[in-house]
Amino acid sequence: MDSASYGEKRDGDSDLNSRHVELSAAAVDTGARFAVSGEATIDHNESIRIRRKIDRNILPMMCLLYLVQFMDKTTLGYAAILGMNQEAHLTTDQYNWLGTIFYLSYLIFEYPQNLALQRFPVGKWMSINIFVWSVALCSHAACKSFGGLFAARFILGICEGSITAGFMIVSSMFYTRKEQTLRVGYWFLMNGTAQIILAFVAYGSLNITKGRLEPWQWLMIITGLLTFVLSICFWFFFPDSPTNAWFLTPNERALAVQRIKSNQTGVENKHFKKEQMIEAFLEPKTWLFFVFSIFDNIPNSLTNQGTIIITSFGFTTLQTTLLGCVSGVVEIATIWSGVEISARIPNSRAYVGAIYFLPSLLGVFLVNLLPWSDQVGLLFSVWLGTIQITAFVMALAWVSATTAGHTKKITMNAIMLCGYCIGNAVGPFMWQEKYKPRNHVPWIVIGVCYVVSIILLLIIRAHLAIENKRRDAESIDRTYDDIYIELVKSDGVTEKVKVDKVRFRLKPEDRC
Repeated sequence: MDSASYGEKRDGDSDLNSRHVELSAAAVDTGARFAVSGEATIDHNESIRIRRKIDRNILPMMCLLYLVQFMDKTTLGYAAILGMNQEAHLTTDQYNWLGTIFYLSYLIFEYPQNLALQRFPVGKWMSINIFVWSVALCSHAACKSFGGLFAARFILGICEGSITAGFMIVSSMFYTRKEQTLRVGYWFLMNGTAQIILAFVAYGSLNITKGRLEPWQWLMIITGLLTFVLSICFWFFFPDSPTNAWFLTPNERALAVQRIKSNQTGVENKHFKKEQMIEAFLEPKTWLFFVFSIFDNIPNSLTNQGTIIITSFGFTTLQTTLLGCVSGVVEIATIWSGVEISARIPNSRAYVGAIYFLPSLLGVFLVNLLPWSDQVGLLFSVWLGTIQITAFVMALAWVSATTAGHTKKITMNAIMLCGYCIGNAVGPFMWQEKYKPRNHVPWIVIGVCYVVSIILLLIIRAHLAIENKRRDAESIDRTYDDIYIELVKSDGVTEKVKVDKVRFRLKPEDRC
């Protein structure tokens, strides 16, 4: 979808014109600097071997962090039914603000976090954020007022801003476009797994009767300590890019760069390019994804409201904690099936995402129309309402696969995640005391958001399809065929080396 990292065709350029360009090493992608140092080539079997080695070493850590992150984020909902609201004397509005401030701080610091991810080593920067986040989470246990909890949630939001953005960058560094959809889906599966594990942790916390700490405080301490251990592991074992991955040999690093060369999205570049940021701001797809992200995430307030809603149906606190496992199973099944279908059927991301909204729409109708005495029916309606998460997974992979240039990539990621924050920050305020117990107004808003999201997905697909046809009609750009960078050899001699530019047209499966 996007132009190559090294240049674009501009109106009036001649296809026969070639231009000799010399760049400093700092101005080009690290992958380009690494690739020119050798003559590595890679065949299909070797590519699969390298991919499996990457999967074994980074995918489990990404999945584990996403699991812990979602556990930490959703502790608020379980803490509410374990006694936090009563002990901290929280009103409904104050509780809603605790959900909102997390995403407001996420929003405020999202672009600074993305700039830091470009400026500093990705793995190290994320590990620092995970450490601070673990301390803030444990600190919840010492908070006995709205002000203290508000401050702790604010810090959590700042730190989480580095995780999804960092993972999107890492996924594009190590994986091809087709592989990215599956990998983003795999670490998003951990959201469902986290709900299952957190339900059992909450159940266990509920049964801790000795000591002066309340069950909700134990919940915060246990999850905080797990996060602390993970921050140490990330510091020592998570790579910053394929060019310095500890588990790859020097030759395998070159092969890893060769593997993703056809992406033409680059590996990593510490040099901020203003023109790429402006280009991202001027593209219609940027703002279509942004608006989609807002509407798709307003219903995400169900994350923290779900336990309260299920309790209102008449289930006990013990039953509610265990029923949280089912929500996790539903999410795992829907995300896994969604990413598998989209990976196997070319050009299907938008259609798969749209289809997965339909069960959620059915859930909205049922939760509004079923009699209040139908506990089981209402419960299944809530579970149906969470299936739409698959569409956001599709969108994240879509953005990463269709954006070239490191600065442009972090700008797109930041804008997409800002929409995510706005939607999540607005959502909690729907759940007002005056709408209880049926909450008709919030559920109707959620239904409208689902319909708008479906329409936006189809508009994005149509826009990208038109853009593909326009670019297919263009002749190949040879403006930047001759690019040389300066490399300093081990003997101190500076050598100019040509960077090979791959010309290609996107495969159908890499487009819509």
